[in-house]
Amino acid sequence: MTVNGWIQIILFSAVIIALAKPLGGYMTAVFAGERTILAPVLRPIERLFYRLAGIDENQEQHWLSYVFAVALFHIGGFVLLYALLRLQGFLPFNPAGQGAVEQGLAFNTAVSFITNTNWQNYGGETTLSYLTQMLGLTHQNFLSAASGIAIAIAVIRGFSRASSKTVGSFWVDVTRATLYVLLPISTVAALFLVWQGIPQTLGPYVDVTTLEGAKQTIAVGPVASQIAIKMFGTNGGGFFNANAAHPFENPTALSNFVQMALIFAIGAALTNVFGRMVGNQKQGWAIFAVMGILFLAGVAIVYPAEAGGNPLIHALGIEGGNLEGKEVRFGVLGSSLFAVVTTDASCGAVNAMHDSFTALGGMIPLINMQLGEIIFGGVGSGLYGMVVFVIIAIFVAGLMVGRTPEYLGKKIESKEVKMAMLAILCLPLAMLGGTAVALSVPSAVSAMGNPGPHGYTEVLYAFSSTAANNGSAFAGLSANTMFYNVLLAISMLMGRFLVVVPALAIAGSLAAKKTVPTSAGTFPTTGPLFVGLVIGVILIIGGLTFFPSLALGPIVEHLAIEAGQSWG
Repeated sequence: MTVNGWIQIILFSAVIIALAKPLGGYMTAVFAGERTILAPVLRPIERLFYRLAGIDENQEQHWLSYVFAVALFHIGGFVLLYALLRLQGFLPFNPAGQGAVEQGLAFNTAVSFITNTNWQNYGGETTLSYLTQMLGLTHQNFLSAASGIAIAIAVIRGFSRASSKTVGSFWVDVTRATLYVLLPISTVAALFLVWQGIPQTLGPYVDVTTLEGAKQTIAVGPVASQIAIKMFGTNGGGFFNANAAHPFENPTALSNFVQMALIFAIGAALTNVFGRMVGNQKQGWAIFAVMGILFLAGVAIVYPAEAGGNPLIHALGIEGGNLEGKEVRFGVLGSSLFAVVTTDASCGAVNAMHDSFTALGGMIPLINMQLGEIIFGGVGSGLYGMVVFVIIAIFVAGLMVGRTPEYLGKKIESKEVKMAMLAILCLPLAMLGGTAVALSVPSAVSAMGNPGPHGYTEVLYAFSSTAANNGSAFAGLSANTMFYNVLLAISMLMGRFLVVVPALAIAGSLAAKKTVPTSAGTFPTTGPLFVGLVIGVILIIGGLTFFPSLALGPIVEHLAIEAGQSWG
């Protein structure tokens, strides 16, 4: 560890704090339908979209109708993307002559991108055409992110409204998220990335002669436009197989820093949106504090673990940090911080191979995902995932003092608690259940790249990543088989919709309730006690649920390495 490393961590944290309020204020105005700086240009386009689609922007939806619209939107996206993957060999903008994607892989990829997971069982530059990358993947990067933001806004309305039967219009929310938030900022980010050295071209792959006289084909394409939204929309799907470790996706230390900031930007800003919409920004800052403390705790474990290196390597007389699987452009700090950021958010982009991290360094990204991507999280999903834990924490606080729990003037009753527990329990069902199924199938076990607890962690990481809609891979697991493609796709669908439906049900229930006046017995939800309670509930639930699985993987691996044992 170095002083310079900690300065970079502090600087990154300061940037995220600085971004939260202005971006949150802008997003609040956008979803309230207020005039913004971009309204003169974008408002006519927005109205045109509504007219073409036959949408009345003033007609809102009941939470069940909102759920139906979300489902319809995702089904349509899946059909279009699956068809594009299967037919790409017959379509234009295919200079490398890529053929149809195999049906199992096409199914997995289509589910992956509509659920904002972006799990990739393929190498983009060797599998997909330019048209598929642009019209299929980049397109879904925008829409899956926009739908997540829309759902978060609907959940916030549940807390901010009283005696209301509606939570907004999904069609209006997803249009505004795309048009006013994602498109303009991603455009600026793409131009910045082009300046940093990322290609943006429809020209063919480049053939060159190396210094040794060998022929090499260098893949290029419309990269910058996809990378910008993959980071800002916390999608994570790379244009190239090496993802953000590839110099054409992440060429400099500055691009690395900016990409990390883009990953956290919307998740941080939505906490401010929450505070503004419920009429008390301190409520939003309290949730931000919970996320921030958990983020810093993760960094404080991963960075020292990777900087400390591997004891087995040290025993050979080789000192220094763990540089295996890391890009020298970013070093230990740049890779460690990126790993925590990308798994705190449901981004999944990687600039180093997590499979090569130390046992403890690889365990924290795993835990981040198993907690449900609530630490800033994906665009939208982080906030409504955190709100679910807040409801449980408030319920626990109510039990402690013997009164009906309240949050933001709404009584938290059995329906909300049941929906919150349903949302929480669906993730371990997908993560642990999927892992158990895979480890009972010999062909799936043989796909592990390593023996012992590390190989087990590869499988656990895959199902944790897909169920959490993260998409990062531990590497080492050969998952491009029909078995894994289908089972991991099911895990993605469970992780997305079995959380979305209960979250919207909570929003609908709370929106219909009357606001209860604050009294002397109301539990304060803006101070350190509340922040500590929520963190405690998150860690206790996470520990009780996932500690046994972690003990079989990274924990026992760490203890074994400390004792000098390894697996060949």
